[in-house]
Amino acid sequence: MNTPFGLANLWLEGDAITRFLALALLFCSIVTWVILLSRFWDLRNLRKLKSELDQFWRATSYDQGLNAFTSHASNPYYQIARAASSASTHHQSQATNHRELLLTLNYSEWMARSLKSSIDGVAAQLQKGLTFLGSTGATSPFIGLFGTVWGIYHALIAISSSGSAQIDQVAGPIGEALIMTALGLAVAIPAVLGFNAINRANKLLLADLNRFGNDLLAYFVTGARIKSGE
Repeated sequence: MNTPFGLANLWLEGDAITRFLALALLFCSIVTWVILLSRFWDLRNLRKLKSELDQFWRATSYDQGLNAFTSHASNPYYQIARAASSASTHHQSQATNHRELLLTLNYSEWMARSLKSSIDGVAAQLQKGLTFLGSTGATSPFIGLFGTVWGIYHALIAISSSGSAQIDQVAGPIGEALIMTALGLAVAIPAVLGFNAINRANKLLLADLNRFGNDLLAYFVTGARIKSGE
């Protein structure tokens, strides 16, 4: 059923700027939902990996503990543990061949820096998409508002040209213009809520990774295995 109100009529009656703004909001909405769905799925899978820490610390050797982790390519716990092992091996080999390394950076400092660098790398990966979500949540309402102002401006021009301002002639153009504000809010609200939810989940995950990094540092420096929860 055709109606003088709605998105279809807004697209048909709108000019190039109105259509561009509508397409921009549509693009932002699609990318926002792709980011939200993919990131929530990734976070759901990462939460499942936390249970593997118990198997890691119960292993009889470090290599066996590494093998206890699954999904190596996307497992931050495995990546940090692997990086710690590589850093330890590197320091020991260099200390044997180049004794001056021990005079500039001791083993504990080297491991602490290596673990921090590894955790920072994981943190950078967790931030992917958040910049777009934050920008979309901040700008989409203003894009919609600009579309509304632009639509009302052209509606007033059309009314002044016709010399008539009856309610049935005003309601259609004004209502179509206000749809742009609604579209801006429809894009911004999921982006803002998703940004906050993902950011909070990232902070919790990073807290776990930092605790794991501290346990690894204690293990490599003191040689004592720290069990989960201690």
